[in-house]
Amino acid sequence: MIKRSFPGKDLRAKTSLELVRSNLCGPMNVKARGGYEYFISFIDDYSRYGHVYLIQNKSDSFEKFKEYKAEVENELGKTIKTLRSDRGGEYMDLRFQDYLIEHGIQSQLCAPSTPQQNGVSKRRN
Repeated sequence: MIKRSFPGKDLRAKTSLELVRSNLCGPMNVKARGGYEYFISFIDDYSRYGHVYLIQNKSDSFEKFKEYKAEVENELGKTIKTLRSDRGGEYMDLRFQDYLIEHGIQSQLCAPSTPQQNGVSKRRN
């Protein structure tokens, strides 16, 4: 059976930080210097400008998101409105979800096995 192609494209953000796409990749076959075997990417949907952070454990993704958020919000003078990610455990953590709610950031979770919904970050990896 052949999968049918995914219909249409999702809408692009109209301003910076309206939608940030994220994906975690790893573990890598070879650890980087410092013991890093994962990386997490954050991509602004409007500008397609991306940040990539090396991390040692999946659990470090929450701290890296906070670091990314502080950096880009300070730089652009805007706040992140929506974070789109897969349903990986690093994004489903209650502390992470509570932080998003506390800061007024909508969490968009993609359906499993559908890279079309977060293709920008999947292709970047």
